[in-house]
Amino acid sequence: MRVLHSSDWHLGRSFHRESLLSAQAAFVDHLVETAREERVDVVVVAGDVYDRALPPVDAVALCNEALARLKALGVHTVLISGNHDSAVRLGFGADLMERVHLRTDPGRAWVPVVVGDVAFFGIPYLEPEIVKGPWELAERSHTAALTYAMDRVRAHPARRKVVLAHAFVTGGEASDSERDISVGGVAHVPLAAFSGVDYAALGHLHGRQTMSETVRYSGSPIAYSFSEAGQRKGSWLVDLDANGVEFVPAPVPRPVSRLRGRIDDLLSDPRHAGVEDHWLQVTLTDPVRPREAMERLRGRFPHTLALAFEPDGATAQAARLVPLAGRAEIDVAVDFVREVRGEEADEAETRLLREAVEACRIRESA
Repeated sequence: MRVLHSSDWHLGRSFHRESLLSAQAAFVDHLVETAREERVDVVVVAGDVYDRALPPVDAVALCNEALARLKALGVHTVLISGNHDSAVRLGFGADLMERVHLRTDPGRAWVPVVVGDVAFFGIPYLEPEIVKGPWELAERSHTAALTYAMDRVRAHPARRKVVLAHAFVTGGEASDSERDISVGGVAHVPLAAFSGVDYAALGHLHGRQTMSETVRYSGSPIAYSFSEAGQRKGSWLVDLDANGVEFVPAPVPRPVSRLRGRIDDLLSDPRHAGVEDHWLQVTLTDPVRPREAMERLRGRFPHTLALAFEPDGATAQAARLVPLAGRAEIDVAVDFVREVRGEEADEAETRLLREAVEACRIRESA
Protein backbone atom coordinates (compact mmCIF):
# COMPACT_ATOMS: atom_id res chain seq x y z
CA MET A 1 0.00 0.00 0.00
CA ARG A 2 1.58 3.25 -1.18
CA VAL A 3 0.22 6.57 0.09
CA LEU A 4 1.09 10.07 -1.15
CA HIS A 5 0.66 12.60 1.67
CA SER A 6 -0.05 16.20 0.67
CA SER A 7 -1.78 19.15 2.33
CA ASP A 8 -2.41 22.88 2.32
CA TRP A 9 -2.92 23.39 -1.39
CA HIS A 10 -4.64 26.75 -0.74
CA LEU A 11 -5.99 26.84 -4.27
CA GLY A 12 -6.95 30.39 -5.21
CA ARG A 13 -4.33 32.06 -3.05
CA SER A 14 -2.25 34.96 -4.31
CA PHE A 15 1.20 36.05 -3.17
CA HIS A 16 1.49 39.80 -2.63
CA ARG A 17 -1.16 40.22 -5.36
CA GLU A 18 0.67 37.86 -7.73
CA SER A 19 -1.51 35.01 -8.99
CA LEU A 20 -0.27 31.54 -8.06
CA LEU A 21 -2.71 29.59 -10.20
CA SER A 22 -0.11 28.55 -12.80
CA ALA A 23 2.27 27.42 -10.04
CA GLN A 24 -0.54 25.46 -8.39
CA ALA A 25 -1.42 23.89 -11.74
CA ALA A 26 2.21 22.84 -12.15
CA PHE A 27 2.02 21.17 -8.74
CA VAL A 28 -1.13 19.29 -9.77
CA ASP A 29 0.69 18.02 -12.87
CA HIS A 30 3.57 16.89 -10.63
CA LEU A 31 1.23 15.22 -8.13
CA VAL A 32 -0.61 13.24 -10.80
CA GLU A 33 2.64 12.21 -12.49
CA THR A 34 4.12 11.11 -9.15
CA ALA A 35 1.01 9.05 -8.42
CA ARG A 36 1.36 7.35 -11.79
CA GLU A 37 5.11 6.74 -11.71
CA GLU A 38 5.20 5.56 -8.09
CA ARG A 39 2.07 3.41 -8.43
CA VAL A 40 0.36 5.22 -5.58
CA ASP A 41 -2.79 3.60 -4.22
CA VAL A 42 -4.14 6.53 -2.18
CA VAL A 43 -3.50 10.29 -2.25
CA VAL A 44 -4.36 12.04 1.02
CA VAL A 45 -4.87 15.81 1.28
CA ALA A 46 -4.81 16.91 4.92
CA GLY A 47 -6.91 20.06 4.73
CA ASP A 48 -6.91 23.61 3.37
CA VAL A 49 -7.69 22.46 -0.14
CA TYR A 50 -8.85 26.01 -0.89
CA ASP A 51 -7.55 29.28 0.51
CA ARG A 52 -10.95 30.59 1.55
CA ALA A 53 -14.50 29.46 2.16
CA LEU A 54 -15.68 30.90 -1.18
CA PRO A 55 -12.88 29.98 -3.60
CA PRO A 56 -12.67 31.58 -7.06
CA VAL A 57 -14.06 29.66 -10.00
CA ASP A 58 -10.64 28.89 -11.51
CA ALA A 59 -9.49 27.37 -8.20
CA VAL A 60 -12.54 25.09 -8.10
CA ALA A 61 -11.88 24.09 -11.71
CA LEU A 62 -8.27 23.19 -10.89
CA CYS A 63 -9.34 21.08 -7.91
CA ASN A 64 -11.91 19.30 -10.08
CA GLU A 65 -9.25 18.60 -12.70
CA ALA A 66 -6.84 17.22 -10.10
CA LEU A 67 -9.42 14.83 -8.65
CA ALA A 68 -10.61 13.71 -12.08
CA ARG A 69 -7.07 12.93 -13.25
CA LEU A 70 -6.31 10.94 -10.09
CA LYS A 71 -9.56 9.02 -10.45
CA ALA A 72 -8.68 8.22 -14.07
CA LEU A 73 -5.47 6.58 -12.80
CA GLY A 74 -7.51 4.37 -10.50
CA VAL A 75 -6.16 6.21 -7.43
CA HIS A 76 -8.29 6.80 -4.35
CA THR A 77 -8.14 10.37 -3.00
CA VAL A 78 -9.07 11.18 0.59
CA LEU A 79 -9.50 14.86 1.49
CA ILE A 80 -10.42 16.62 4.72
CA SER A 81 -11.45 20.22 5.27
CA GLY A 82 -9.03 22.60 6.97
CA ASN A 83 -9.59 25.85 8.82
CA HIS A 84 -9.50 27.80 5.51
CA ASP A 85 -12.13 25.61 3.85
CA SER A 86 -15.88 25.74 4.12
CA ALA A 87 -16.64 22.25 5.38
CA VAL A 88 -20.18 22.38 3.99
CA ARG A 89 -19.17 23.55 0.52
CA LEU A 90 -16.14 21.28 0.21
CA GLY A 91 -18.18 18.31 1.41
CA PHE A 92 -20.98 18.78 -1.12
CA GLY A 93 -21.60 15.55 -3.02
CA ALA A 94 -19.33 13.54 -0.72
CA ASP A 95 -21.60 10.48 -0.97
CA LEU A 96 -21.87 10.67 -4.76
CA MET A 97 -18.22 10.52 -5.78
CA GLU A 98 -16.37 7.37 -6.73
CA ARG A 99 -12.75 7.04 -5.54
CA VAL A 100 -12.90 10.59 -4.18
CA HIS A 101 -13.59 10.56 -0.45
CA LEU A 102 -14.41 13.83 1.30
CA ARG A 103 -14.37 13.98 5.07
CA THR A 104 -15.70 17.33 6.26
CA ASP A 105 -18.25 16.26 8.90
CA PRO A 106 -16.70 15.89 12.40
CA GLY A 107 -19.29 13.22 13.22
CA ARG A 108 -17.82 10.93 10.53
CA ALA A 109 -14.20 11.29 11.62
CA TRP A 110 -14.13 7.71 12.89
CA VAL A 111 -15.98 6.25 9.88
CA PRO A 112 -13.11 4.99 7.71
CA VAL A 113 -12.48 4.86 4.00
CA VAL A 114 -11.27 1.30 3.52
CA VAL A 115 -8.83 0.61 0.69
CA GLY A 116 -7.53 -2.95 0.70
CA ASP A 117 -6.78 -3.78 4.32
CA VAL A 118 -6.05 -0.17 5.35
CA ALA A 119 -8.62 2.08 7.02
CA PHE A 120 -8.20 5.81 6.30
CA PHE A 121 -9.76 8.08 8.92
CA GLY A 122 -10.29 11.70 7.90
CA ILE A 123 -10.49 14.05 10.87
CA PRO A 124 -11.42 17.48 9.49
CA TYR A 125 -10.40 20.67 11.25
CA LEU A 126 -12.24 20.54 14.57
CA GLU A 127 -13.48 23.87 15.88
CA PRO A 128 -13.66 23.28 19.66
CA GLU A 129 -16.63 25.61 20.14
CA ILE A 130 -18.70 23.63 17.63
CA VAL A 131 -17.98 20.10 18.87
CA LYS A 132 -17.76 20.76 22.63
CA GLY A 133 -21.53 20.52 23.17
CA PRO A 134 -22.43 17.59 20.89
CA TRP A 135 -19.44 15.58 22.08
CA GLU A 136 -19.90 16.62 25.74
CA LEU A 137 -16.25 17.62 26.08
CA ALA A 138 -14.95 18.65 29.48
CA GLU A 139 -13.18 21.69 28.03
CA ARG A 140 -13.13 23.82 24.91
CA SER A 141 -9.75 22.99 23.41
CA HIS A 142 -8.21 21.42 20.33
CA THR A 143 -6.66 18.72 22.53
CA ALA A 144 -10.02 17.68 23.95
CA ALA A 145 -11.66 17.62 20.52
CA LEU A 146 -8.89 15.70 18.78
CA THR A 147 -8.49 13.23 21.65
CA TYR A 148 -12.20 12.44 21.50
CA ALA A 149 -11.98 11.68 17.78
CA MET A 150 -8.74 9.71 18.06
CA ASP A 151 -10.08 7.55 20.90
CA ARG A 152 -12.82 6.38 18.55
CA VAL A 153 -10.35 5.82 15.74
CA ARG A 154 -8.19 3.67 18.02
CA ALA A 155 -11.28 1.67 19.06
CA HIS A 156 -12.00 0.68 15.46
CA PRO A 157 -11.10 -2.97 14.75
CA ALA A 158 -9.18 -2.27 11.52
CA ARG A 159 -5.71 -3.84 11.54
CA ARG A 160 -3.93 -0.97 9.75
CA LYS A 161 -4.92 2.66 10.18
CA VAL A 162 -3.96 5.95 8.55
CA VAL A 163 -5.25 9.21 9.99
CA LEU A 164 -5.58 12.58 8.28
CA ALA A 165 -5.83 15.58 10.60
CA HIS A 166 -5.57 19.35 10.40
CA ALA A 167 -4.04 20.61 13.64
CA PHE A 168 -1.08 22.31 15.31
CA VAL A 169 1.01 19.69 17.11
CA THR A 170 3.13 20.92 20.02
CA GLY A 171 6.71 21.39 18.86
CA GLY A 172 5.78 22.13 15.26
CA GLU A 173 7.37 25.13 13.57
CA ALA A 174 4.95 27.68 12.14
CA SER A 175 5.45 30.18 9.32
CA ASP A 176 3.86 33.54 8.53
CA SER A 177 1.27 32.15 6.13
CA GLU A 178 -0.86 29.98 8.43
CA ARG A 179 -4.06 31.42 9.86
CA ASP A 180 -4.13 31.43 13.65
CA ILE A 181 -6.37 28.66 15.04
CA SER A 182 -5.89 29.46 18.73
CA VAL A 183 -9.00 29.47 20.89
CA GLY A 184 -8.38 30.78 24.37
CA GLY A 185 -4.65 30.12 23.93
CA VAL A 186 -5.01 26.35 23.55
CA ALA A 187 -4.36 25.76 19.86
CA HIS A 188 -1.67 23.08 20.26
CA VAL A 189 -2.29 19.36 20.64
CA PRO A 190 0.24 16.85 22.01
CA LEU A 191 2.06 14.43 19.73
CA ALA A 192 0.77 11.57 21.90
CA ALA A 193 -2.75 12.25 20.59
CA PHE A 194 -1.77 10.41 17.39
CA SER A 195 -0.48 7.25 19.03
CA GLY A 196 -1.82 3.86 18.00
CA VAL A 197 -2.00 4.36 14.22
CA ASP A 198 0.33 3.31 11.41
CA TYR A 199 0.65 6.82 9.98
CA ALA A 200 -0.73 10.29 10.74
CA ALA A 201 -0.81 12.65 7.73
CA LEU A 202 -1.00 16.16 9.15
CA GLY A 203 -1.89 19.49 7.61
CA HIS A 204 -1.90 23.13 8.75
CA LEU A 205 1.79 23.95 9.15
CA HIS A 206 3.34 24.97 5.83
CA GLY A 207 6.84 23.58 6.33
CA ARG A 208 7.46 19.83 6.00
CA GLN A 209 8.19 18.38 9.43
CA THR A 210 8.77 14.98 10.99
CA MET A 211 7.17 14.97 14.43
CA SER A 212 7.89 11.24 14.80
CA GLU A 213 8.51 8.33 12.44
CA THR A 214 4.74 7.93 11.98
CA VAL A 215 3.54 11.53 12.38
CA ARG A 216 4.46 14.07 9.70
CA TYR A 217 3.49 17.37 8.11
CA SER A 218 3.89 17.46 4.34
CA GLY A 219 3.75 21.26 4.31
CA SER A 220 2.29 23.37 1.53
CA PRO A 221 3.34 22.55 -2.06
CA ILE A 222 4.24 26.21 -2.72
CA ALA A 223 5.79 28.91 -0.53
CA TYR A 224 3.04 31.25 0.63
CA SER A 225 5.18 33.68 2.66
CA PHE A 226 8.76 34.93 2.66
CA SER A 227 9.28 33.13 5.99
CA GLU A 228 9.25 29.94 3.90
CA ALA A 229 12.28 30.99 1.85
CA GLY A 230 14.66 28.03 1.65
CA GLN A 231 12.05 25.42 2.54
CA ARG A 232 11.88 22.32 0.37
CA LYS A 233 8.30 21.80 -0.81
CA GLY A 234 6.64 18.56 -1.83
CA SER A 235 4.85 15.46 -0.54
CA TRP A 236 5.64 12.37 1.52
CA LEU A 237 5.53 9.01 -0.26
CA VAL A 238 4.66 6.43 2.38
CA ASP A 239 5.03 2.68 1.76
CA LEU A 240 3.03 1.03 4.53
CA ASP A 241 4.16 -2.47 3.56
CA ALA A 242 7.87 -1.66 3.62
CA ASN A 243 7.60 0.88 6.47
CA GLY A 244 9.41 3.36 4.25
CA VAL A 245 8.92 7.11 3.87
CA GLU A 246 10.45 9.25 1.11
CA PHE A 247 10.06 12.95 0.43
CA VAL A 248 9.15 13.83 -3.18
CA PRO A 249 10.15 17.43 -4.03
CA ALA A 250 7.63 19.54 -5.92
CA PRO A 251 8.51 21.84 -8.84
CA VAL A 252 9.40 25.42 -7.95
CA PRO A 253 8.14 27.73 -10.73
CA ARG A 254 9.59 30.80 -8.97
CA PRO A 255 11.55 30.62 -5.70
CA VAL A 256 11.13 33.15 -2.88
CA SER A 257 14.13 34.83 -1.28
CA ARG A 258 15.08 37.65 1.06
CA LEU A 259 17.74 40.30 0.56
CA ARG A 260 19.08 42.80 3.06
CA GLY A 261 21.57 45.64 2.60
CA ARG A 262 22.12 49.11 1.18
CA ILE A 263 20.48 49.71 -2.15
CA ASP A 264 23.65 50.52 -4.12
CA ASP A 265 25.29 47.33 -2.86
CA LEU A 266 22.27 45.23 -3.74
CA LEU A 267 22.12 46.66 -7.24
CA SER A 268 25.81 46.12 -7.97
CA ASP A 269 26.87 42.99 -6.04
CA PRO A 270 27.32 40.06 -8.48
CA ARG A 271 26.62 37.59 -5.66
CA HIS A 272 22.90 38.37 -6.01
CA ALA A 273 22.71 37.28 -9.65
CA GLY A 274 21.16 33.98 -8.63
CA VAL A 275 18.02 35.60 -7.18
CA GLU A 276 17.31 38.07 -9.97
CA ASP A 277 14.30 36.02 -11.13
CA HIS A 278 13.04 35.20 -7.60
CA TRP A 279 10.12 36.73 -5.76
CA LEU A 280 11.93 38.99 -3.31
CA GLN A 281 11.43 40.64 0.04
CA VAL A 282 14.05 43.38 0.34
CA THR A 283 15.08 45.15 3.53
CA LEU A 284 17.09 48.32 2.93
CA THR A 285 19.61 49.39 5.57
CA ASP A 286 20.66 52.76 4.14
CA PRO A 287 20.93 55.50 6.80
CA VAL A 288 18.49 57.60 4.75
CA ARG A 289 15.50 56.03 2.95
CA PRO A 290 16.45 55.90 -0.75
CA ARG A 291 14.19 57.65 -3.20
CA GLU A 292 12.31 55.59 -5.79
CA ALA A 293 13.68 52.48 -4.10
CA MET A 294 11.15 50.01 -5.50
CA GLU A 295 11.57 51.26 -9.07
CA ARG A 296 15.35 51.05 -8.82
CA LEU A 297 15.30 47.57 -7.29
CA ARG A 298 12.94 46.26 -9.96
CA GLY A 299 15.42 47.38 -12.59
CA ARG A 300 17.61 44.46 -11.52
CA PHE A 301 15.12 42.34 -9.55
CA PRO A 302 11.85 42.64 -11.51
CA HIS A 303 9.92 40.39 -9.09
CA THR A 304 10.55 42.40 -5.93
CA LEU A 305 7.25 42.27 -4.04
CA ALA A 306 7.90 43.59 -0.55
CA LEU A 307 10.10 46.41 0.67
CA ALA A 308 11.12 47.34 4.24
CA PHE A 309 13.44 49.99 5.64
CA GLU A 310 15.65 49.30 8.67
CA PRO A 311 18.60 51.74 8.71
CA ASP A 312 21.89 50.43 10.10
CA GLY A 313 22.48 51.38 13.71
CA ALA A 314 18.98 52.73 14.20
CA THR A 315 17.33 52.13 17.53
CA ALA A 316 13.63 51.97 18.17
CA GLN A 317 12.22 55.37 19.00
CA ALA A 318 9.02 56.20 20.74
CA ALA A 319 6.45 57.81 18.49
CA ARG A 320 6.55 61.58 18.74
CA LEU A 321 3.36 63.43 19.53
CA VAL A 322 3.46 66.51 17.33
CA PRO A 323 0.75 69.14 17.92
CA LEU A 324 -1.21 69.81 14.75
CA ALA A 325 -3.62 72.51 15.86
CA GLY A 326 -2.92 75.85 14.28
CA ARG A 327 -0.24 74.51 11.93
CA ALA A 328 -0.40 74.87 8.17
CA GLU A 329 -1.17 71.67 6.28
CA ILE A 330 1.97 71.99 4.16
CA ASP A 331 4.14 72.18 7.28
CA VAL A 332 2.59 68.97 8.63
CA ALA A 333 3.16 67.20 5.30
CA VAL A 334 6.79 68.32 5.03
CA ASP A 335 7.43 67.26 8.64
CA PHE A 336 6.02 63.83 7.84
CA VAL A 337 8.41 63.37 4.92
CA ARG A 338 11.35 64.30 7.12
CA GLU A 339 10.16 61.91 9.86
CA VAL A 340 9.83 58.82 7.68
CA ARG A 341 12.76 59.44 5.33
CA GLY A 342 15.32 60.99 7.65
CA GLU A 343 15.95 64.01 5.42
CA GLU A 344 14.06 67.05 4.19
CA ALA A 345 11.83 67.03 1.13
CA ASP A 346 13.53 68.68 -1.86
CA GLU A 347 12.12 71.64 -3.77
CA ALA A 348 10.26 69.52 -6.33
CA GLU A 349 8.66 67.37 -3.62
CA THR A 350 7.69 70.40 -1.56
CA ARG A 351 6.10 71.99 -4.61
CA LEU A 352 4.16 68.78 -5.32
CA LEU A 353 2.97 68.67 -1.71
CA ARG A 354 1.82 72.29 -1.92
CA GLU A 355 -0.15 71.51 -5.08
CA ALA A 356 -1.78 68.52 -3.41
CA VAL A 357 -2.72 70.51 -0.31
CA GLU A 358 -4.17 73.29 -2.44
CA ALA A 359 -6.15 70.79 -4.54
CA CYS A 360 -7.65 69.30 -1.36
CA ARG A 361 -8.56 72.76 -0.09
CA ILE A 362 -10.30 73.63 -3.36
CA ARG A 363 -12.22 70.33 -3.31
CA GLU A 364 -13.38 70.93 0.28
CA SER A 365 -14.50 74.46 -0.60
CA ALA A 366 -16.48 73.18 -3.57
